[in-house]
Amino acid sequence: MIGGALQEVLYGPGFLGTNAPFISDLSLVMMSLAAVLLTVGWRLARLKRYEAHRWVQTGAVALSTLVALTLMARSFVTHILPGVPSRLQEGDYGVSMLHSVVGAIALLLGVFVVLRGNSLVPKALRFKNYRTFMRTSYTIYMLATLLGVTVYILVFVFGI
Repeated sequence: MIGGALQEVLYGPGFLGTNAPFISDLSLVMMSLAAVLLTVGWRLARLKRYEAHRWVQTGAVALSTLVALTLMARSFVTHILPGVPSRLQEGDYGVSMLHSVVGAIALLLGVFVVLRGNSLVPKALRFKNYRTFMRTSYTIYMLATLLGVTVYILVFVFGI
């Protein structure tokens, strides 16, 4: 059965040499790639290469959305949510919860900014201070990425 084999691979040993399962290593690598792409896109904007900037940012946000909804959401619901609020002060629960909240905000704002940048929102929702929204979204994305790396290290390197 393909589903069983896929489950075995996803939850089998990871490839980064830590105690993480494959799915966590994959999430870390993919979200790190999205963060790098967002940074490349930021640089393209600084170089006034706006069309390339738009395409790179759109791809980065699409990638991070895909990873968050397919790989991370299940992990959050399965491992973190049952421990809220009683276990928030234990081990990685508090940092994981903070990562989840910051990540959700980054994702929602990032998707909205990309939709706006691609003229896919109604005129009434088209904000004027686009640069401020982009910078805010980028900053929150980077904070979410840093928190995600922190969670990975706490759980799979230190075993907390």
